[in-house]
Amino acid sequence: MPFWKKKTLVSQTVQDAVVSAIREAEALTTGEIRVFMEPHCQYMDALDRCRELFAQLGMDQTEERNAILIYLAISDKQFALFGDIEIYHRAGGPEFWKRAAQVLRAGLKTGAVEEGMLGCITELGKALAQHFPFNPNIERNELPDEIVFGK
Repeated sequence: MPFWKKKTLVSQTVQDAVVSAIREAEALTTGEIRVFMEPHCQYMDALDRCRELFAQLGMDQTEERNAILIYLAISDKQFALFGDIEIYHRAGGPEFWKRAAQVLRAGLKTGAVEEGMLGCITELGKALAQHFPFNPNIERNELPDEIVFGK
């Protein structure tokens, strides 16, 4: 067993706040939001990494194809957003995604990771609720809400 402790990317308080924001956003929609964090985005562009993780996490398997992944490489100060085909187009294409990214970028730029994450999740949740409102005939919570941590 190594003698060092693995550094936590974000505190438990931030993790709890992010999971709570995801659950609150998803309560009004059939859409799904996930967060993946790792220290570094090695060997590729953040968007390419986000797209790769989206598939690995099975996020392209939701019933309405309306899942969104928020990807953060904390130490590298990189992030990306990736939405499945239906939410990408219905939310307004590139312009919507740029606005949602600006909310996250503003928080990260000032060191306010929690505020940036919560603001971004809120923006994404509003779009999901507008274009994919709650439907009791669709299985609830198709994907876990917890943050996924990479190496």
